[in-house]
Amino acid sequence: MKKRVFAALICISISCGCLAGCEKTPEEAVVREKSADSIKSYESAEAKKTDGTLRELLGAPEHYTNEKSYENGGLIIDTDAEVTVPETTAASTCAVSAKEVNQDLIDTVTKAFFDGDTVYHSFTYDEWTKSDYQEQITLLKKYKAEGNLDPYEHGTDENGNLQYDIDQQIQGMEEKMQSAPEENEKEEVVPAFGLEYWNGKGEERTRDIDYNHFGGVVETSQGNYDYTIDYLMAPNITFTIEKRREDLTDPLEFAAWTEGGYLMDTDSENHISEEKIQSMLQISYEDARKIAEESIEKLGWDFKVCDWSYSVFTHGENGAREDTMTDAGYLFYFSREINGIPITQTSIYGGALEDMDSTLEPWSYERCEVIVGDDGIQRAVIMNPYDIGEIQTANVSLMDFDSIAGIYEQMMEISNADITKYEAQRTYHIRKIVFGYTRIYDPTKDNDTGLLVPVWDFFGGIDSEALDGESYNHDSGEHSTRSFLTINAIDGTVIDRELGY
Repeated sequence: MKKRVFAALICISISCGCLAGCEKTPEEAVVREKSADSIKSYESAEAKKTDGTLRELLGAPEHYTNEKSYENGGLIIDTDAEVTVPETTAASTCAVSAKEVNQDLIDTVTKAFFDGDTVYHSFTYDEWTKSDYQEQITLLKKYKAEGNLDPYEHGTDENGNLQYDIDQQIQGMEEKMQSAPEENEKEEVVPAFGLEYWNGKGEERTRDIDYNHFGGVVETSQGNYDYTIDYLMAPNITFTIEKRREDLTDPLEFAAWTEGGYLMDTDSENHISEEKIQSMLQISYEDARKIAEESIEKLGWDFKVCDWSYSVFTHGENGAREDTMTDAGYLFYFSREINGIPITQTSIYGGALEDMDSTLEPWSYERCEVIVGDDGIQRAVIMNPYDIGEIQTANVSLMDFDSIAGIYEQMMEISNADITKYEAQRTYHIRKIVFGYTRIYDPTKDNDTGLLVPVWDFFGGIDSEALDGESYNHDSGEHSTRSFLTINAIDGTVIDRELGY
């Protein structure tokens, strides 16, 4: 994993006059400072608590419909959304911190997925042998004989020359084959940081140490799995488990799993219908969910399935498409619940920085997702697990739904105020409104403690037309996990999910 600096998708600057004329969206609710300190004085609503569900107390409908047009029709906010509110009576704020990264944490994840299985160091397991090189050379020569000189679609340079030189690649592999071993010597290891590995080739080969990364291959009765642990940017840590495919004819061709919602909601060449995905599944939803839950329960972290989608496995350089799909699975999202209210799952990972010059070390959100196919777990990713602390403010006072809806409508307009400079037309389709938790923190003070606060998220898709009229993107948002706006349910401040505060 390389250290990256992510720019925020939307930067919102609001003057006091922006909210004039909206009786239920006071100016200070949106422009209030959003650091961690500003939320420690949240007030409890105990004194005015009444019987009833949270939905009733907030006046939240089952469904919310509204359509607004701005910029002479250049911007349309089309809201036709199911409103999800947990079946509980109150919300609280809760302290949260990054789980300590140590050998116990690594062992916990390893045992949950690979208890009793043999793990090998990937540096030795994946060292190419003479036969590996020969197979790839034969394949490249086959491509060339068929007239396919750009099998991995690298394209051409500014002079029209192919950027991929197939003859050079064949020659290079023939040279490497001469010094390659007849067979690799697999080194059995215990997953950990600080393992030694060979670096380089020939006389320049040296023994190095990997202090904050682990790469292994696990042989199991269900197949072989790649197992990686990345801790290059503390406090962020990522555990990735992915089943090795037996059906790929070319190991150098790009192949990956893609969330099905993106593909089902578009009408582009990447569209894959739900019916097509279902036709490739030979396992029921119930059986797949049971397999995912059994492994995650072994972590002992009280994760629960909070949402699900499909995932498809495709190969080729042109992205996921129906004609490149070779497999499908169920994608389960796991999350925590605090007194019956889940931490809301979105497609945004958090951990962005406000600008490229920032020296802060950001903290991304906790994530846990598992793909299950016909023959078991295909892929699992666990990122940045939390330690859940104490309740900070019980039964916190919340804004009513009408006030939140007013802020939502204004902020969707404000944050897209100059969209017609870049697009001829944009339409947001908001299809789901969810009450849940998100984690906020103050990276200027520390990057491993924060607060879970109740928020409203607005999920959907976008239709957009280019200024030249030559391209058009359609995303219905029906299966979207992308939140376009996150509003603090306590004070109405807008939380930038990219930043995490």
